[in-house]
Amino acid sequence: MLPALGASALSRPQAAHLQSKMPEDQWPEFKARASACYHAASPVLARMLRDDLAVTYGAAVPSALACLQDDFEACIVRLRFPLAHRRSIRTTNLLERLFGEERRPTKAILHAFGERAVLKLMYGALIRAAERMRGLRMTEFERRQLIAIRNELDRSHVERTAAVTASPTRLSSKTRT
Repeated sequence: MLPALGASALSRPQAAHLQSKMPEDQWPEFKARASACYHAASPVLARMLRDDLAVTYGAAVPSALACLQDDFEACIVRLRFPLAHRRSIRTTNLLERLFGEERRPTKAILHAFGERAVLKLMYGALIRAAERMRGLRMTEFERRQLIAIRNELDRSHVERTAAVTASPTRLSSKTRT
């Protein structure tokens, strides 16, 4: 599973993997508490619930906790967004569909698609995603939340890339496709 922008609560493969690492009698409570972490009201609360889970089950099932924490931060990213938006961004279905649409034509005609054609397919999928998000109503508070998230992401990107002094990367190849 891709822990993208908001893989929601325990996915079936993740739950099955966790369940294999847990004693059967402790599984229902562990599953409920782990699910509560992913459905928390905020990232801070989610981390607090995760830490409480680690204290409770840490000695008994360290492998299950390690499995839970592997992609925890990626799974709770959606909790930073306004409540009305979380449902629209919680799954990776859009990403999976995008990859599927890119893969389908390239399988049929192996060498007919180059970089430009694939970018067109991706752009089309992003347009459809934007249309889906248009149905969301935004209050001024939600707009300010999104602006704050954008600014925070911009700052972290600048900090990560400030040390890199390499030449700017090219987004397309030299050959026309």
